[in-house]
Amino acid sequence: MPRRTSLRILTVTRPLSRCVLGLLTVVCLLGSTAVEAERLKDLASIGGVRQNQLIGYGLVVGLDGSGDQTTQTPFTVQSIINMLGNLGVTLPPGQSLQLKNVAAVMVTASLPPYARPGQQIDVTVSSMGNARSLKGGTLLMTPLKGADGQVYAMAQGSLAVSGAGGAAPSGGKVTVNHLSAGRIPSGATVERAVASPVGQGDSVFVELNNTDFGTAQKVVDAINAVAPGSAQAVDGRQIQVRAPDDINQRVAFLGKLENLDVTPAIQAAKVIINSRTGSVVMNQKVALQNCAVSHGSLTVTISNEQQVSQPGAFSGGQTAVTNKGGVDIKQEGGNIFNIKGGTNLADVVKALNAVGANPLELIAILQAMKASGALRAELEVI
Repeated sequence: MPRRTSLRILTVTRPLSRCVLGLLTVVCLLGSTAVEAERLKDLASIGGVRQNQLIGYGLVVGLDGSGDQTTQTPFTVQSIINMLGNLGVTLPPGQSLQLKNVAAVMVTASLPPYARPGQQIDVTVSSMGNARSLKGGTLLMTPLKGADGQVYAMAQGSLAVSGAGGAAPSGGKVTVNHLSAGRIPSGATVERAVASPVGQGDSVFVELNNTDFGTAQKVVDAINAVAPGSAQAVDGRQIQVRAPDDINQRVAFLGKLENLDVTPAIQAAKVIINSRTGSVVMNQKVALQNCAVSHGSLTVTISNEQQVSQPGAFSGGQTAVTNKGGVDIKQEGGNIFNIKGGTNLADVVKALNAVGANPLELIAILQAMKASGALRAELEVI
């Protein structure tokens, strides 16, 4: 039976006056050392079967006075003049436009593999000016280009913005979610297809999501078990597979490959630290050697107290306000803890929890353990 381990969450709350809202440390436990088989499609992709990023510049109209302030975004005015000129509307020279219902936006989309002309894809519309909200707007026809500068899709439609907001005349406002970006489901029509090399040559390439020589060899063994002698590893990420020349047989062959069960190799020991949120994630191969740890905390508090000095009656003096500041430094001593080494993740977490460190201290302890050689894992800070 695999060992079941517990999940401990440490939360640190600091006073708002010290600008610390609290950090959350989560140690992710993978208690079972057994690695289950996964489908090949979850571990790798077929070379050439990929998405392509598209981008375009456009205008959103129909906003309820929440568009760009044209005095601060001259590119919005220029875009409107160019659009009207293409539609046969000529403005007098030097005409100043004061529009509040238009916003300049960037439109992005992902062109899926094997997309054909006429197919519809979703697009994301994001404000690039100072528009307060895109809610209720309509994107005008916008060409979407690829990295080669060619137009692959045309986008247009009404935006779906999940946020909401309101403002009071006194200046107060309430905003729920984000109002400067939205999506248009099926908002773009594909105009050009991207050629795929999968149907060319006598071989296809299976590319692992993560480079691992052990997993690559296991993929080769799994493929050769159903098609003897057809697969060979090129490196730790790519496997070359001989495929049928007939396109129908090749599609069926690739479908069969994607559903093969492969047991991936156990990944290298790694500890991921997010210094912004204070989260720590370890995988199941993290190990510790015997070491001693002592930790303490240093607190610096800066205070500022206003005092009012009142003059005596009929003295002719004036009331004065003075500031009385102070700096308090407090250092809490720490005991030395003897941490026993262990190769089981549960033992590692138990040893770290015994120290009683908060999230920030735990990050510093892990970094010090790595520097001393007591932590047997790759330490990655993101």
